[in-house]
Amino acid sequence: MHRTILAAAAMALAPTGAAWAATPQNQIPSCYAANKMETRPAAPARSFFIVLDETVVLDDNLQRALWEQVRPQLQAGTEFAVIRFSAFSQGKYLEVVASGALEAPVSATERDSVSVPKLKNFDACMKGQADYAQKLARAAIAKVLQASSFDLSRSDIEGSLQALSHIVAEGQGSQRTLLLVSDMLENSSVSSFYQNNGVRRIDPVAEMKKAEAEKMLGNFGGASVYVMGAGVIAAPNGKGKPGIQYRDAKTMAALQDFWNRYFTSSNARLMEFGAPALLSIIP
Repeated sequence: MHRTILAAAAMALAPTGAAWAATPQNQIPSCYAANKMETRPAAPARSFFIVLDETVVLDDNLQRALWEQVRPQLQAGTEFAVIRFSAFSQGKYLEVVASGALEAPVSATERDSVSVPKLKNFDACMKGQADYAQKLARAAIAKVLQASSFDLSRSDIEGSLQALSHIVAEGQGSQRTLLLVSDMLENSSVSSFYQNNGVRRIDPVAEMKKAEAEKMLGNFGGASVYVMGAGVIAAPNGKGKPGIQYRDAKTMAALQDFWNRYFTSSNARLMEFGAPALLSIIP
Protein backbone atom coordinates (compact mmCIF):
# COMPACT_ATOMS: atom_id res chain seq x y z
CA MET A 1 0.00 0.00 0.00
CA HIS A 2 1.23 3.52 -0.79
CA ARG A 3 2.70 5.59 2.00
CA THR A 4 0.15 7.93 3.58
CA ILE A 5 0.46 11.15 5.53
CA LEU A 6 0.41 9.10 8.74
CA ALA A 7 3.69 7.50 7.75
CA ALA A 8 5.09 10.99 7.36
CA ALA A 9 3.66 11.92 10.75
CA ALA A 10 5.55 9.11 12.40
CA MET A 11 8.81 10.53 11.09
CA ALA A 12 8.03 14.20 11.71
CA LEU A 13 10.59 16.21 13.66
CA ALA A 14 8.94 18.05 16.54
CA PRO A 15 10.50 21.10 18.22
CA THR A 16 12.82 20.51 21.16
CA GLY A 17 10.84 19.47 24.21
CA ALA A 18 7.69 18.72 22.22
CA ALA A 19 5.76 15.48 22.43
CA TRP A 20 4.30 13.72 19.41
CA ALA A 21 1.58 11.08 19.20
CA ALA A 22 0.37 9.27 16.08
CA THR A 23 -2.46 6.90 15.30
CA PRO A 24 -2.25 3.84 12.99
CA GLN A 25 -1.13 4.55 9.45
CA ASN A 26 -4.54 4.27 7.80
CA GLN A 27 -7.79 3.93 9.72
CA ILE A 28 -9.91 3.29 6.63
CA PRO A 29 -10.12 -0.33 5.37
CA SER A 30 -9.12 -0.88 1.75
CA CYS A 31 -11.82 -1.91 -0.73
CA TYR A 32 -9.12 -3.10 -3.13
CA ALA A 33 -7.75 -5.49 -0.51
CA ALA A 34 -11.18 -6.60 0.71
CA ASN A 35 -12.26 -7.54 -2.80
CA LYS A 36 -8.87 -8.94 -3.84
CA MET A 37 -8.66 -6.62 -6.83
CA GLU A 38 -5.79 -7.35 -9.18
CA THR A 39 -4.95 -3.66 -9.51
CA ARG A 40 -3.72 -1.40 -6.73
CA PRO A 41 -5.33 1.97 -5.96
CA ALA A 42 -3.59 5.02 -7.39
CA ALA A 43 -1.74 7.27 -4.97
CA PRO A 44 -3.97 10.02 -3.55
CA ALA A 45 -4.25 13.07 -5.78
CA ARG A 46 -5.13 15.33 -2.85
CA SER A 47 -3.91 15.69 0.73
CA PHE A 48 -6.22 17.52 3.14
CA PHE A 49 -5.25 18.47 6.69
CA ILE A 50 -7.71 19.71 9.33
CA VAL A 51 -5.66 21.25 12.15
CA LEU A 52 -7.44 22.35 15.33
CA ASP A 53 -6.08 24.67 18.02
CA GLU A 54 -7.39 23.40 21.38
CA THR A 55 -7.09 26.85 22.95
CA VAL A 56 -9.99 28.08 20.78
CA VAL A 57 -13.68 27.40 21.43
CA LEU A 58 -15.99 27.74 18.42
CA ASP A 59 -19.63 28.70 18.77
CA ASP A 60 -22.34 26.58 17.17
CA ASN A 61 -22.37 28.59 13.95
CA LEU A 62 -18.62 28.27 13.46
CA GLN A 63 -18.74 24.55 14.24
CA ARG A 64 -21.35 24.06 11.55
CA ALA A 65 -19.36 26.21 9.14
CA LEU A 66 -16.26 24.11 9.85
CA TRP A 67 -17.98 20.86 8.91
CA GLU A 68 -19.40 22.47 5.76
CA GLN A 69 -15.81 23.19 4.75
CA VAL A 70 -14.56 19.70 5.58
CA ARG A 71 -17.37 17.52 4.22
CA PRO A 72 -16.93 18.20 0.47
CA GLN A 73 -13.16 17.68 0.74
CA LEU A 74 -13.54 14.03 1.78
CA GLN A 75 -13.83 12.50 -1.65
CA ALA A 76 -12.28 9.62 -3.57
CA GLY A 77 -8.55 10.00 -4.18
CA THR A 78 -8.01 12.08 -1.04
CA GLU A 79 -5.93 11.37 2.05
CA PHE A 80 -6.77 13.35 5.16
CA ALA A 81 -5.75 13.88 8.75
CA VAL A 82 -7.42 15.55 11.73
CA ILE A 83 -4.70 17.01 13.96
CA ARG A 84 -4.85 18.93 17.23
CA PHE A 85 -2.40 21.12 19.15
CA SER A 86 -2.19 23.67 21.96
CA ALA A 87 0.90 24.11 24.13
CA PHE A 88 3.68 21.59 24.72
CA SER A 89 4.09 22.73 28.33
CA GLN A 90 0.52 21.95 29.37
CA GLY A 91 0.37 18.19 28.92
CA LYS A 92 -0.96 18.75 25.42
CA TYR A 93 0.85 18.01 22.20
CA LEU A 94 0.64 17.92 18.46
CA GLU A 95 -1.40 14.79 17.81
CA VAL A 96 -2.96 13.05 14.83
CA VAL A 97 -6.48 12.21 16.03
CA ALA A 98 -7.67 10.47 12.86
CA SER A 99 -6.26 9.79 9.42
CA GLY A 100 -6.98 7.76 6.34
CA ALA A 101 -7.13 7.55 2.57
CA LEU A 102 -10.22 7.38 0.40
CA GLU A 103 -9.23 5.20 -2.53
CA ALA A 104 -9.65 6.24 -6.14
CA PRO A 105 -12.20 4.18 -8.13
CA VAL A 106 -11.19 1.54 -10.65
CA SER A 107 -10.70 3.06 -14.11
CA ALA A 108 -13.19 2.37 -16.90
CA THR A 109 -10.61 0.25 -18.74
CA GLU A 110 -9.88 -1.86 -15.66
CA ARG A 111 -13.59 -2.32 -14.93
CA ASP A 112 -13.99 -4.15 -18.24
CA SER A 113 -11.70 -6.91 -17.00
CA VAL A 114 -13.44 -7.41 -13.64
CA SER A 115 -16.40 -9.74 -13.15
CA VAL A 116 -19.81 -8.18 -12.59
CA PRO A 117 -20.31 -9.72 -9.10
CA LYS A 118 -16.90 -8.48 -7.94
CA LEU A 119 -17.57 -5.01 -9.34
CA LYS A 120 -20.90 -4.89 -7.55
CA ASN A 121 -19.25 -5.75 -4.24
CA PHE A 122 -16.41 -3.33 -4.90
CA ASP A 123 -18.74 -0.42 -5.70
CA ALA A 124 -20.77 -1.11 -2.56
CA CYS A 125 -17.56 -1.19 -0.54
CA MET A 126 -16.42 2.15 -2.01
CA LYS A 127 -19.69 3.78 -0.97
CA GLY A 128 -19.28 2.35 2.49
CA GLN A 129 -15.70 3.60 2.59
CA ALA A 130 -16.84 7.15 1.80
CA ASP A 131 -19.48 7.02 4.53
CA TYR A 132 -16.94 5.62 7.00
CA ALA A 133 -14.47 8.41 6.23
CA GLN A 134 -17.12 11.06 6.84
CA LYS A 135 -18.03 9.54 10.21
CA LEU A 136 -14.37 9.12 11.18
CA ALA A 137 -13.47 12.71 10.40
CA ARG A 138 -16.59 14.16 11.99
CA ALA A 139 -16.11 12.17 15.20
CA ALA A 140 -12.45 13.20 15.42
CA ILE A 141 -13.30 16.88 14.93
CA ALA A 142 -16.07 16.67 17.54
CA LYS A 143 -13.67 15.03 19.99
CA VAL A 144 -11.18 17.89 19.67
CA LEU A 145 -13.82 20.62 19.81
CA GLN A 146 -15.29 19.08 22.96
CA ALA A 147 -11.88 19.13 24.66
CA SER A 148 -11.07 22.69 23.57
CA SER A 149 -10.93 25.39 26.22
CA PHE A 150 -10.06 29.05 26.61
CA ASP A 151 -8.59 28.10 30.00
CA LEU A 152 -5.40 26.81 28.38
CA SER A 153 -2.99 29.62 29.11
CA ARG A 154 -0.44 28.99 26.38
CA SER A 155 -0.65 28.46 22.62
CA ASP A 156 2.48 27.33 20.77
CA ILE A 157 1.14 28.06 17.30
CA GLU A 158 4.46 28.73 15.57
CA GLY A 159 6.18 25.71 17.13
CA SER A 160 3.27 23.43 16.28
CA LEU A 161 3.12 24.67 12.70
CA GLN A 162 6.87 24.19 12.30
CA ALA A 163 6.48 20.54 13.31
CA LEU A 164 3.29 20.11 11.29
CA SER A 165 4.90 21.45 8.12
CA HIS A 166 6.97 18.27 7.71
CA ILE A 167 3.80 16.18 7.65
CA VAL A 168 2.10 18.44 5.12
CA ALA A 169 5.12 18.48 2.83
CA GLU A 170 5.18 14.66 2.84
CA GLY A 171 1.57 14.42 1.68
CA GLN A 172 1.19 12.18 -1.36
CA GLY A 173 -1.22 14.48 -3.17
CA SER A 174 0.01 16.99 -5.70
CA GLN A 175 -2.65 19.28 -4.22
CA ARG A 176 -2.06 19.93 -0.52
CA THR A 177 -4.59 21.89 1.51
CA LEU A 178 -4.37 22.93 5.16
CA LEU A 179 -7.48 24.10 7.00
CA LEU A 180 -6.16 25.71 10.18
CA VAL A 181 -8.74 26.42 12.90
CA SER A 182 -7.05 28.79 15.33
CA ASP A 183 -7.25 32.27 16.80
CA MET A 184 -3.71 32.70 15.38
CA LEU A 185 -2.68 34.46 18.60
CA GLU A 186 0.75 33.18 19.55
CA ASN A 187 1.25 32.99 23.32
CA SER A 188 4.51 31.21 24.07
CA SER A 189 8.13 31.77 25.00
CA VAL A 190 8.68 33.05 21.45
CA SER A 191 6.14 35.89 21.64
CA SER A 192 2.68 36.90 22.83
CA PHE A 193 0.04 38.48 20.62
CA TYR A 194 -2.16 39.33 23.62
CA GLN A 195 -2.49 42.56 25.60
CA ASN A 196 -4.91 43.27 28.45
CA ASN A 197 -6.91 40.12 27.67
CA GLY A 198 -7.35 41.30 24.10
CA VAL A 199 -5.51 41.20 20.80
CA ARG A 200 -2.28 43.19 20.66
CA ARG A 201 -1.46 45.19 17.55
CA ILE A 202 1.74 43.47 16.54
CA ASP A 203 4.59 44.63 14.33
CA PRO A 204 4.62 41.96 11.57
CA VAL A 205 8.24 42.61 10.61
CA ALA A 206 9.49 42.44 14.21
CA GLU A 207 7.49 39.25 14.87
CA MET A 208 8.94 37.63 11.74
CA LYS A 209 12.44 38.38 12.98
CA LYS A 210 11.57 36.62 16.26
CA ALA A 211 10.17 33.60 14.40
CA GLU A 212 13.27 33.38 12.22
CA ALA A 213 15.63 33.77 15.18
CA GLU A 214 13.84 30.96 17.06
CA LYS A 215 13.80 28.76 13.92
CA MET A 216 10.00 28.58 13.90
CA LEU A 217 9.62 28.57 10.11
CA GLY A 218 8.83 25.31 8.31
CA ASN A 219 8.33 23.88 4.83
CA PHE A 220 4.74 23.12 3.86
CA GLY A 221 5.59 21.85 0.39
CA GLY A 222 3.62 24.53 -1.42
CA ALA A 223 0.36 23.88 0.44
CA SER A 224 -2.66 26.17 0.27
CA VAL A 225 -3.61 27.42 3.74
CA TYR A 226 -7.07 28.50 4.90
CA VAL A 227 -7.40 30.00 8.38
CA MET A 228 -10.66 29.89 10.30
CA GLY A 229 -11.25 31.44 13.74
CA ALA A 230 -8.65 34.22 13.67
CA GLY A 231 -9.07 36.58 16.59
CA VAL A 232 -11.69 34.49 18.44
CA ILE A 233 -11.15 34.93 22.18
CA ALA A 234 -13.22 34.34 25.33
CA ALA A 235 -16.30 36.49 25.67
CA PRO A 236 -15.97 39.36 28.18
CA ASN A 237 -18.69 37.77 30.37
CA GLY A 238 -15.96 35.64 31.98
CA LYS A 239 -17.86 32.39 31.44
CA GLY A 240 -15.40 30.97 28.96
CA LYS A 241 -17.84 31.15 26.07
CA PRO A 242 -16.63 31.94 22.56
CA GLY A 243 -16.99 35.54 21.54
CA ILE A 244 -15.49 38.32 19.52
CA GLN A 245 -14.33 41.35 21.45
CA TYR A 246 -13.77 44.58 19.56
CA ARG A 247 -10.70 44.35 17.37
CA ASP A 248 -9.89 47.32 15.18
CA ALA A 249 -9.15 46.77 11.50
CA LYS A 250 -5.49 47.75 11.81
CA THR A 251 -4.90 45.17 14.56
CA MET A 252 -6.39 42.37 12.50
CA ALA A 253 -4.61 43.54 9.35
CA ALA A 254 -1.27 43.39 11.19
CA LEU A 255 -2.09 39.87 12.41
CA GLN A 256 -2.93 38.73 8.89
CA ASP A 257 0.18 40.43 7.52
CA PHE A 258 2.41 38.48 9.91
CA TRP A 259 0.87 35.11 9.08
CA ASN A 260 1.01 35.86 5.38
CA ARG A 261 4.74 36.50 5.78
CA TYR A 262 5.14 33.39 7.92
CA PHE A 263 3.48 31.03 5.46
CA THR A 264 5.17 32.59 2.43
CA SER A 265 8.54 32.08 4.11
CA SER A 266 7.50 28.51 4.98
CA ASN A 267 6.69 27.52 1.38
CA ALA A 268 2.91 27.85 1.63
CA ARG A 269 0.20 30.18 0.32
CA LEU A 270 -2.24 31.84 2.71
CA MET A 271 -5.38 31.75 0.56
CA GLU A 272 -7.91 33.16 3.03
CA PHE A 273 -7.73 34.50 6.58
CA GLY A 274 -11.12 33.94 8.21
CA ALA A 275 -11.63 36.35 11.07
CA PRO A 276 -13.41 34.34 12.16
CA ALA A 277 -15.37 32.66 9.34
CA LEU A 278 -14.24 31.82 5.83
CA LEU A 279 -16.21 33.74 3.23
CA SER A 280 -16.07 31.04 0.57
CA ILE A 281 -15.97 27.26 0.33
CA ILE A 282 -12.51 25.75 -0.06
CA PRO A 283 -12.20 24.63 -3.72
